[in-house]
Amino acid sequence: MRPFEDRGPAPQGRRPLYGWLGAEGVSLVGTRVSMVALPFFVLTTTGSPEKTGLVALAELLPLVVLKVLGGPVIDRIGARRVAISCDWGSLAVVGAIPLLHGAGHLPFPAFLALVAVAGALRGPGDSAKHTMTPTLAAAADVPLERVTGLSSTVERTASMLGAAIAGTLVAVIGPANALVVDSVSFGASALLLAWAIPARTKPVVDTAADPAPYVEQLREGWRFLRSDRVLVGITVMVALTNLIDLAWAAVLVPVWGIERGGGAAAVGALFATFAGASAVGSLVAAAYGERLPRYATYLVCFLVTGLPRFVLMGVDTPLWGILAFCVVAGAASGFLNPILGAVMYERVPEHLLGRVSSLSSACCWALMPLGGLVGGFLVGSAGLSAAMLVCGAAYFAVTMLPALDSRWRGINRRRDVAPALATSLA
Repeated sequence: MRPFEDRGPAPQGRRPLYGWLGAEGVSLVGTRVSMVALPFFVLTTTGSPEKTGLVALAELLPLVVLKVLGGPVIDRIGARRVAISCDWGSLAVVGAIPLLHGAGHLPFPAFLALVAVAGALRGPGDSAKHTMTPTLAAAADVPLERVTGLSSTVERTASMLGAAIAGTLVAVIGPANALVVDSVSFGASALLLAWAIPARTKPVVDTAADPAPYVEQLREGWRFLRSDRVLVGITVMVALTNLIDLAWAAVLVPVWGIERGGGAAAVGALFATFAGASAVGSLVAAAYGERLPRYATYLVCFLVTGLPRFVLMGVDTPLWGILAFCVVAGAASGFLNPILGAVMYERVPEHLLGRVSSLSSACCWALMPLGGLVGGFLVGSAGLSAAMLVCGAAYFAVTMLPALDSRWRGINRRRDVAPALATSLA
């Protein structure tokens, strides 16, 4: 298998890695802008919270479904081609929203359809970019954990900057015009990927050697994923923590801000502090992560970033104390994605990487739409303090189960993927 495709030999070096990181950063800033601009656009044009929720569902559902279905396509035609094609498609679809709105030709059903198509493009596009990770690490001769750490740093920094930029744009130029920034970011991402990552002439999967139909290839990826106990454990754990984290971020923290008197300013300070510390933690993980024992680091970091923040917020800790702890918890969280990402890329065979990583990623996202419902139900039925403690206890149980399973200790054994993957760029 050759992860990149279309013409001629590619030079070894770090330009592909840096270009990929740049494309990720630009795209993520735009995506974070749309996360703020889209709900404000719906609320200002329709005044309906119900329609706002429907838009979120319209984007997320096709995103998850196409993450699953796009895996075999990534393996067959190449991660580069899929990522660039989806970025160009996203530029057109997202850009159509402010254009049609400005022309007065954007009824709500059409808007809903455009959001759904944008989500459908983002699913395989994101998966394709992530699939490039091990090949880029090998080509740049950089440890896999360093690349996953840099990727996590870019993600968290872009999230922090994107949220800040979004608030300013929505306030100054309006939510519809703010979506132009998201559209342009996809075009910039496509150009960066096309410039930085070499194309290939040979197909990613040789159909003569691998003549299995699409559905069988999809099943093959699923069979491999469920056969690896550690990968299944990581996928289930991340899916459940994503659910709890979304309940915390979407419901528990805003209610905390209102009930404890800090308001939107306190909520913004909490998220900014946590995200900033997490970016720093990811950067440290990129520099030193390959020297750390993965299993012990996983357990310690989840112990720090999980239960304590729920307890502190549940027992009415002063704002300065919570912000101080968010520095510690955020920094610890920055080590987690580099470790888990490296384990995933090392354990999956190259020819299955698109399928398995897409399936795992889709499963990790699958429970997130329920996060707000869970958080709202807990607060409404038991109050904020009890909801915080229940979520904290659940987070602790989910993340500490690997301490009882000796097979998880196998994540300490690093597998050298560079020699085989490096030939993909030769």
